[in-house]
Order: sequence, then C-alpha cells, then structure tokens
Amino acid sequence: MDISITKYAAVALIAFAVSMFLTSRMIPYLRKKQFGQFIREDGPQAHLSKAGTPTMGGLAMVIGITAALLASSFITGRFGAEKLAILLSMYAFGLIGFIDDYNKIAKKQNEGLTPKQKLVLQILFGAALAVFMMVREGSSVLIPFAKVTVDFGILYIPFIVFVEVAMANSVNLTDGLDGLASSVSSIVAACFAVIAMFILPGGNEPMAAASQAVFGATLGFLVYNHYPARIFMGDTGSMALGGVLSAAAVIGHVEWLLPIAGLLFVCEALSVIIQVTYFKKTGGKRIFRMAPIHHHFELGGWHETKVVRVFCLFTLVCCIIAVFSVM
Repeated sequence: MDISITKYAAVALIAFAVSMFLTSRMIPYLRKKQFGQFIREDGPQAHLSKAGTPTMGGLAMVIGITAALLASSFITGRFGAEKLAILLSMYAFGLIGFIDDYNKIAKKQNEGLTPKQKLVLQILFGAALAVFMMVREGSSVLIPFAKVTVDFGILYIPFIVFVEVAMANSVNLTDGLDGLASSVSSIVAACFAVIAMFILPGGNEPMAAASQAVFGATLGFLVYNHYPARIFMGDTGSMALGGVLSAAAVIGHVEWLLPIAGLLFVCEALSVIIQVTYFKKTGGKRIFRMAPIHHHFELGGWHETKVVRVFCLFTLVCCIIAVFSVM
C-alpha cells in the first residue's frame, strides 16, 4: 500500500483526541441529566455501587470514529462507498443500542428493547451491508490458514447477517466490567489495521482507516472508562463497536478473522448460551458461577482489573494467531 504509516497514525490520533475530549465533556452533562446506569439486581453485588455512573458514553466513540474516517479522506486521499458502508453499519447498530439505552433511562429500569425487536433490526441492517457488498464486490471470502478465497454465492447474504448480528451481540455481552469491551476492542482493531495495511494483497485502505479510527476512539474512551470507570459506553457504544468492527472485516473480505482475533467475544457469547441452555435442561443448575464468563472469574475471587488484564492478554495472543493465519 502506498499510504504511509504516519498518515494512518494521524487517523488514529484524531479519533483518540475527539473521543477523549467528548467523553470528558459528556461525564458532567450526563450526570446533570441523570443518565445513569441501572445495575442488574441479580448481578455481582460489588457492581451495585456503580449504579448511577453515566452511561451512553459510546456516543463519544461513534463521533470520534466518524470524524477520523471523514478526515482520512483528506489524509489518505480516499473515501469511497466502502467507508460510507462502514459508518452506516456503525450508526445502524449504534442506533439500536441508543434506543435500548434511552428506554432503560426513561423507564428507570434495566430493560430496553425486547430481544425480538433487537434481532429484527439487526438482521435488517446486516442484510443491507451484505447486499451492498455482494453487488459491489461479489461474494468471496478469505479462509484463514488455508489462505484461499471461497465464493459463498447466495449464501453470502445470510453469512454476513450472522457475522454482523453475532459480533454486535458478543461485544455487547462483553461490556460488563470497567474497561473490558473498550480495551479488547482496541486490540482487535489494531490487529485488523496491521492486517489491512501490511498483509492483505495490495492493502485495504477502507479497512485500515476504519480499524485505526476504532483503535484511537476506544483508547480515547478508555482514559475515562478504565477501573474505576467514570463513564460507561452503554449499549450505544458496544453495539456500535460490534457493527463497525464486523463491517471493517466484511469490507476486507476477512470475516473469518473475527472469531479468531475476537475469540474472547465468542467465548463471552457462548458462555451465556451454554449457561441458559444448561439451566433450562437441568431445572436450575449452572455450569458457570455467573454468565457472561467474565462474571464467573470475578465471583471466583478475581478482581475485575485482573479479569480485564488476563482477557486482554488472551485477545493479544488470539490476534497474533490471526495475523499469522493470513500471512
């Protein structure tokens, strides 16, 4: 790729600065408006003290990513429909999260959209991206390790829908400890940036720019989201991150890298599925102390900062494997 690393670093820096600045401004504003987080009564008792912490901070990341991607059109000299598709995917899934967050705050309870309402909207938005990519660039997908490209044909549409929906919900489930979702997402985004800039044949500028934007924005938010968090991203942020990361992978035709680099997200989602299924089949028995799995370790005696550190290290190893899988 003929675009310098310095220019991509500038994209990340813009996202970082905008996200950090807006997050700092949002904290007192959200406190004043009493847009505070409602904590599950059946969750870890240690989390009850977090009730009232400002939420919906993910808006700062969304704006930071937007500003950086728009700026990248001047920095790298390229914009194109692919970047617009990435932004629209982020907005679409972020909107679902925003509606969910707002409903929770308006109703003063930890309930928002119903699961069915969320799923229908997610499928519609995922299908829109799938049709766009299929019409514009075909239905081929890179298979890691084998390093071959396979044409999915008409199955490409349900495949992309599944990728988008699964990723958005997995990131959402991961967002349960201070700084967990933001730090893990930043590592995955950095991995995607490396792959898009240095490994994919000819490079993939839209994927690289989007990944750098996510990397910078999540780090900017993490300044205030690390333990003890002064603000939470809410479903607005977690759903938007899932939407933008999956869209970046789709644009780069590396969808199968998501479960490799983002294996932690997969584990978080699977822990919930396994727990709920086992609970129903056995009449109330549990495999994990609590799901998602980060709460299992927390209730096992790990401080949440230790859980975040270990999960980040695990994600880093997964990302290294993902890089080698396509080299």
